[in-house]
Amino acid sequence: MDLLTPESLGILFAVGLLAGFVDSIAGGGGLLTIPALLAAGLSPAEALATGKLQSSFGSLSATIKFVRRGEVHPAAMRSMIACTFVGAGVGATLVQMLDPSFLRDVIPILLIGIAIYLLLSPKAGDIDAHQRIGEHAFALSIGTGIGFYDGFFGPGTGTFFAIAFVSLLGYNLRKATAHTKVLNLTSNIASLIFFIIGGHVLWTVGLLMGVAQYIGAQAGAHMVIRNGARIVRPMLVVASVVITAKLVWSDDQNILRHLFSALTSWIA
Repeated sequence: MDLLTPESLGILFAVGLLAGFVDSIAGGGGLLTIPALLAAGLSPAEALATGKLQSSFGSLSATIKFVRRGEVHPAAMRSMIACTFVGAGVGATLVQMLDPSFLRDVIPILLIGIAIYLLLSPKAGDIDAHQRIGEHAFALSIGTGIGFYDGFFGPGTGTFFAIAFVSLLGYNLRKATAHTKVLNLTSNIASLIFFIIGGHVLWTVGLLMGVAQYIGAQAGAHMVIRNGARIVRPMLVVASVVITAKLVWSDDQNILRHLFSALTSWIA
C-alpha cells in the first residue's frame, strides 16, 4: 500500500483527528492509530515510532490547554517528569531490539488485551479519592513503570496514568486528566527521541497525523469535565477490536490467526 496516496493520507489524517479527540478525554488514542498504521503497511517499529511523533502533537495540544487554564503546573511535577522520561526511554530502546516477527505477533495481542481492560475496568471518576502513596513514590513506581510501557508499546497510557492519579494520589478526574497530559507528553517526547535515533520515524505520515492530533486534542480538552468518556470508551474499544481483527486476518503469518484456525478446525 502506498502511504503517500491522497486516499491513504486522508484516512490516516481522519484517524489522527479522532485519536486526538479520544485521547484527550479518555486516553487510549493509540488503540486507533497503531492498528491503522500497521494496516497501512508500516512495520511494527515504524508504526510505534511514527505513532509517537503524531501523538506528541496531541499530548502537547492538551497540555498547553490545561496549563493555560491553570489546571496543572509542570514545575511542581519535576520528579514525575524525570522518572517518566527515563522509563519511556528505556522502553523505546528495548522495543527496537526485538525481532520484528515477535512484534507482529505480540502487538495484536496487546491491543486486544488493552481494549478488554478499558472495557471492563472501573471508570477513573468512580474510584474513591483518597491518597495512598507519596508523590515521590508515585514518580518512581507509576512514572517509571507506565513511562516504560508507553515507550515499549503505548496504547492506553493516558487511561492508566489517570486511574493511577485518582486511585493513588486522590486527584479528582479533572485534575488527574490535566496531570496525565503532562506525563503523556513527557513519555511521548522521550520515546520519540530514541525512535528518531533508531531511524524508524516516517516523517510525512507522522507530521500529517500530528496536525490532526493537535486539532482533535484541542476539541477533546473542552469536554474533559463533561461525560464524553462514557461515549468515547465503548467507541474506542469497538473500533480497536475491529481494526485489530482486520490486521490479524490479513496477516497469514500472525499467531492469532493460526490459533483461531486451529480452534475452528478442532470444533468442526
